[in-house]
Amino acid sequence: MNELNFTLPYIPERSDKPRNQGITMMMDKGLGLRETEDFIEASAHLTDIVKFGFGTSYVTKDFAAKIKLYKEAGIRPYLGGTLFEAFYARGCYEDYLRVLDKYDLDLAEISDGSIIIPHKEKCRIIKQLARHKTVLSEVGSKDSGIMISPAKWVNSMKAELDAGSWKVIAEGREAGNVGVFRPNGTAHTMLINRIIAKVAPESILWEAPQKNQQVWFIKLFGAEVNLGNIAPNDMIPLECLRLGLRGDTFFDFLPSDYADRLKHVNDDEMDMNDE
Repeated sequence: MNELNFTLPYIPERSDKPRNQGITMMMDKGLGLRETEDFIEASAHLTDIVKFGFGTSYVTKDFAAKIKLYKEAGIRPYLGGTLFEAFYARGCYEDYLRVLDKYDLDLAEISDGSIIIPHKEKCRIIKQLARHKTVLSEVGSKDSGIMISPAKWVNSMKAELDAGSWKVIAEGREAGNVGVFRPNGTAHTMLINRIIAKVAPESILWEAPQKNQQVWFIKLFGAEVNLGNIAPNDMIPLECLRLGLRGDTFFDFLPSDYADRLKHVNDDEMDMNDE
């Protein structure tokens, strides 16, 4: 990864942008132009894609100017899937396509987290759109009361990748309490294990807005896991988690003999303090 300030050994390798894995998606829920410029100055080198969350693009001021800023910084912006659903539910899919063209967005999300779209129809839309755009498709409901079987998760993800999705997004919502997470924010371990047994992890972008969720996925998949719905101020802290530069992942990327020796030192110090 570029733009590091000094050298440390035993730091996990990160792909350079533009990359196909190790992707970080920031969720923009209405940053102003000055905030966008500040974000780019601090975190553009760490940011692959930016999602304009849910329907915020409809009411955000200086929207075209924000898109221009992101693109010039090497970040791919796109409209949240809920906005696609808002167009689709009103019978305005062609208008949605015109919006993508109006703002020259090459990345598009197709989801059905708030409404029901027959899955064959969803895959047809993905296939059609993938001829001209890079498609992200989202699997999972935003309604915590709707339970989707692991088999349906797997079948939906595989079908959408086959239809042309670049990545499938595993629903977690901006709060991290639905989809692949329980209401308290902990991971549905059994569900995730069933998914990754059938779907390549590098093809999945996990929505993980909470720090404990980010730690969990990094420990499971390593530094190059695809993570999304990251708050602007969490981009640098997340990269430090990926690189083992925070306490939560400190020992995950050190050689085992280093880690064992240092852990023993810490244990000895704690024993001395107890005395």
